[in-house]
Amino acid sequence: MTMEVIQSDFSTLEGTNCYCSEESAAQIRQAISGLPLSAVHMIGTGDYHYITLFWLERIREPFSLVLFDNHSDDQPSAFSPDTLSCGSWVAEARKLPNCIGTYWLSGAACETAGKNLRYAHPSQADAWAPPVHETTGGHGFSRLSLRKPGKPVYVSIDLDVLSRDYARTDWDQGSMTLEELSGAILELKKSSQIIGVDICGGLTIQKGASSDDLAINAATENALISLFEE
Repeated sequence: MTMEVIQSDFSTLEGTNCYCSEESAAQIRQAISGLPLSAVHMIGTGDYHYITLFWLERIREPFSLVLFDNHSDDQPSAFSPDTLSCGSWVAEARKLPNCIGTYWLSGAACETAGKNLRYAHPSQADAWAPPVHETTGGHGFSRLSLRKPGKPVYVSIDLDVLSRDYARTDWDQGSMTLEELSGAILELKKSSQIIGVDICGGLTIQKGASSDDLAINAATENALISLFEE
């Protein structure tokens, strides 16, 4: 199924950089309420990754989240339990009634990859088997299978999961290659029904991005988008 690509930029709202105020969260939810869920959502730098939560809130059937990210984004908020941030949104997503599983794949080297593959609902493991991963000689994951074909899945990708050969960000990055990431996505497409996608990460000119940085990120984003347009 071909997915529409939707660009969203809420960086001009106050109280949105890394942390999201309740007022700004309400405005963002309202702004995206009329946009299609089944699309590739470009949500800006990793500072705004929490916007994924607002898309997940709109899913009205049991689903799993598959997160490609060098960070789990599953940490308690640094300020208060009620403050949503780019580092805590997965913890909030796991509380959603329709979220039956969360899978995190990081850009760590294959020696530690097993530690970076997480299943958030072990009590439901019989109904929804954990992912299988295989590595081929280097880093990251060359294959991802969720063992339950057709189950609705929402995919969220942060470019910092990739090495600097394929993405330039201002967060610490993993060592996954674009080929490995693309291969995992293609395997996921074979095994599961993907109901929505978002991509974040990269740099902006305001964050000091060079023309080379912007070109590398654009090429990678276009390559990833093309996977969901096939």
